[in-house]
Amino acid sequence: MNDLWKVLLGSVLILTTGAAASACDAVVVGRLASADGSVLLGHNEENALDRVIEFRKIPRLRHDLPGKVNLKRGGQLDAVPETWAFLWSENPGLEYSDGYLNEWGVAVVSIQCTSREDGYDALVARGEIRDGGIGYMLRRLVAERARSAREGMELIGQLVERFGYADSGRTYALADPQEAWVVEVVRGRRWVAQRVPDDMVVVLPARHVIGEIDLADPANFRASPDLIRYATERGWFAPSSGRPFNFRLAYQTPDRTAPEGRQFRGQEIVSGKPGSWPPKQALTFAVRPRKPLSVADVAAVLRDPGGIAAFFNKTTQEAAVFQLRPGIPAEIGCVYWRTTGRPDISVLTPWHVAVTATLEMYARRGDPQRLVSLEQHFQAPAEIFQPDFSRAWWKFKRLAETVDRSYSARIGTVQKSWSAMEASLLHEQTRIEAEALSLWPSDPNAARALLTRFCADRAKNACDEADKLTETFFKPTSIGR
Repeated sequence: MNDLWKVLLGSVLILTTGAAASACDAVVVGRLASADGSVLLGHNEENALDRVIEFRKIPRLRHDLPGKVNLKRGGQLDAVPETWAFLWSENPGLEYSDGYLNEWGVAVVSIQCTSREDGYDALVARGEIRDGGIGYMLRRLVAERARSAREGMELIGQLVERFGYADSGRTYALADPQEAWVVEVVRGRRWVAQRVPDDMVVVLPARHVIGEIDLADPANFRASPDLIRYATERGWFAPSSGRPFNFRLAYQTPDRTAPEGRQFRGQEIVSGKPGSWPPKQALTFAVRPRKPLSVADVAAVLRDPGGIAAFFNKTTQEAAVFQLRPGIPAEIGCVYWRTTGRPDISVLTPWHVAVTATLEMYARRGDPQRLVSLEQHFQAPAEIFQPDFSRAWWKFKRLAETVDRSYSARIGTVQKSWSAMEASLLHEQTRIEAEALSLWPSDPNAARALLTRFCADRAKNACDEADKLTETFFKPTSIGR
């Protein structure tokens, strides 16, 4: 049995810990903790609303200067002459649900958290949020402008300090082939970042996880300059207590400072050390894995129904594993493995950074400048939300609803098929990348074309298999019937 499914089929414990059913999760693996020397970033995208996801490649875009970049609530910042190309998983209409991997191998995703900071209007009145604040564009700007995870972390900090963060709180996970950072922000102008240790793994639930920090060590910690002073002024931290400053305890809502079940379960799987619930001690920021982790291992954590996966609640829209390998060109070594739909009924297929486009069945065509506009994202055409079984999203949604009608009887058939396909894809990866690497020095465009065909063919095969699996159970007529 493929490793991707072992944890899924073997784990039946469901922890009820008060975690939001529509909150996302992530797993971040340092390069010395992975099986192939890559930095790995796994992420489940979860939303309570019924959504559609478009997956596309945006090329480099040039901009006339001087020019401005518009933020959702009215703010602006200066444009740059050229933005980087990126792969983009777009959740049209939602502000905090997109994932990105740019041409330099910088991946960024986010997870909703809550903070004890005052409400939006109060912070606007105090000047803590300026020009409407920033939210949606943070990840996009990282994808467009950052050449490393560290640059992305610094950019998030600069923008949060300048505009103020508009949402209650959020964790951003950023990774590249060399390192990964966890950046936690709260409403207003405060933020903190911690580097993921190279030989360890961080499991990110829908809560802040950064605790004690050492700002004298900028290689591993960064923060807004008044982070501790502001917490002291608000009465959230008492220096006289003699205890060190702890970001999680100071800024998170008091009802969410206890150990979180999904993080607990994820750390159990990764470390191989079972524990008792609830734990007596606070969970650590990172754990050492019991063995070096592969793409398949990270996918297994994302799929674990007893831990960080919430697909039995039908809230997970997709899963992704970013495989970011050093030592070879990023366009070949950095891969966006993703499912189309819930990870229990879908298959991970690879998309190398080098691809020049995704299939039209995965995302509608259009002028790239228009596609990246705020108007297009927040006022998406109504037809994209209507069932269309020629499109990848709806094929897998139909399969999910078919399986759910008799889940225990049908899920084994689906997972057996996907397990075989994923094993084949992981095996094929070595061959196709070797061929692309041989082409790269003399003809990088030929290497890009090769990888584009490979990824498109495998994604199309996945859609065809989804249709066949649906037909295995019954001939469908429409969603919901």
